[in-house]
Amino acid sequence: MFKLIDETIIKFLKKIWQPLSKISLFIVFFYFGFLKVLGLSPATPLVEALFQKTLNFFPFSYFIIFFGLFEMLIGLAFIIPHLERLAIFLLIIHMITTFMPLILLPQISWQKFLVPTLEGQYIIKNLVIISLAFVIGAHLRIFKS
Repeated sequence: MFKLIDETIIKFLKKIWQPLSKISLFIVFFYFGFLKVLGLSPATPLVEALFQKTLNFFPFSYFIIFFGLFEMLIGLAFIIPHLERLAIFLLIIHMITTFMPLILLPQISWQKFLVPTLEGQYIIKNLVIISLAFVIGAHLRIFKS
């Protein structure tokens, strides 16, 4: 009985993992990006603090909109067929910048050594997003030459 239930669940998961993964990444990136574009993101203070340390040669008000649109593009690329490679490439760029506060803004990211703040936890959990994107990438068809 357990084996039948297990096989049924695994068969179901094999059927839905890919669309569910892509839709999940779309929702996270598009939604969080949209909040930035609208000026409603709770991450704006963290983004602005990092911006001040790195790119403050143009107005932050433009950057946050660009950054939000960039996130929205990542989300869209995950759900548009054949754009997954682009989505993963853009996600890698995004994640490099996303992890920067752990080093450049330790006062915001860490309570004490190896004890993250809520913002730090928010950043570290992105490892799950990276892993999910890589699983999607691992299942893409290889280009034929």
